[in-house]
Amino acid sequence: MAGYVVSARKYRPVRFDEVVGQAHVTETLKNAVRTGKVAHAFLFCGPRGVGKTTTARILAKMLNCLNPEADFEPCNRCASCLAFKENSSFNIHELDAASNNSVNDIRQLIEQVRILPQIGKYSIYIIDEVHMLTQQAFNAFLKTLEEPPAHAIFILATTEKHKIIPTVLSRCQIFDFARISAEDISRHLAEIARKENITCDPDVLFYIAKKADGGLRDALSIFDRLVNFCGNHLTREDVFRNLYILDYEHFFKITDHALAGEHQALLLIYDEILKAGFEGQHFINGLADHFRSLLVARDPATASLLDVGESVRQSYLEQAQRCSPEFLLEALNLLTQADLDYPAASSKRFFVEVVLLRLADLKKKIFTPPQSVPRL
Repeated sequence: MAGYVVSARKYRPVRFDEVVGQAHVTETLKNAVRTGKVAHAFLFCGPRGVGKTTTARILAKMLNCLNPEADFEPCNRCASCLAFKENSSFNIHELDAASNNSVNDIRQLIEQVRILPQIGKYSIYIIDEVHMLTQQAFNAFLKTLEEPPAHAIFILATTEKHKIIPTVLSRCQIFDFARISAEDISRHLAEIARKENITCDPDVLFYIAKKADGGLRDALSIFDRLVNFCGNHLTREDVFRNLYILDYEHFFKITDHALAGEHQALLLIYDEILKAGFEGQHFINGLADHFRSLLVARDPATASLLDVGESVRQSYLEQAQRCSPEFLLEALNLLTQADLDYPAASSKRFFVEVVLLRLADLKKKIFTPPQSVPRL
């Protein structure tokens, strides 16, 4: 137990080319190092868990690396790189602005900036969650941030760019980190699973990636939790149960029964879903997302927008051809309104059951020709 390291730390990137899903940032930084046009202040913005602090650490190592590689990656072997790895570097400093956000903390930082680096060319200051600094601390920091000593470089990171005052933004080179796609996350998880000798049912890693909502750190935390729960083989059933996700098969069956107008079958499936512990509004949202995916899958031009694994994608493409656009749009309208009305319903189960019964009557309603009016 003492030697266990979570995947987010064990497999943390140590080179630019290991950073997942942020090539637009890492390539720009490598080109800046290659041409010698490195700014004195950077601001890394983006959602949590997408690699802001990791990229800042790699850039800091690269700038002070004594033997950089030919492709402008840190060697991770020289005295400077090893000192940073062992948390004993006097040239690379990390500050958590969430707990060090006062004027006095910034004044201490400004005093420290004057000290020349001991190894390498630069003293680099990584300030995480920089939006947590107080207004007074930001004001005290402005002059140093605009005109630091030649040996000082600041790398600021934040998840809330809108909270940073414009005068700070204007002094930084800003990089916006994107949410990582489910495909990129699932590929990265597959590589880690291979290294850890963990096998998975098809599309399991994609479900984990989708649950993480673009954050690689969240995906790795979910992966570790599932390995603890399932062992060295991750099954679909265990993953769905542990992540509180409804299996896609439920939604495909519900759609088939709705198309066939089979009211009893819809009520029975919903009973199974309730017994499995799922809440009604969670089910409504999942079903609405399913019909949205069917609408997207009807046209080859938009089918690429499906954020699912390959086997599930084929199921969507097949079922979408049996659903008319009118049926799908009416179903989405019904479920959207149901999502709004659900909190006020006195009997939640009865409310959802009525929604399902109305769903089963949609096709009949759409395709019933209007009654002709007899002439007088």
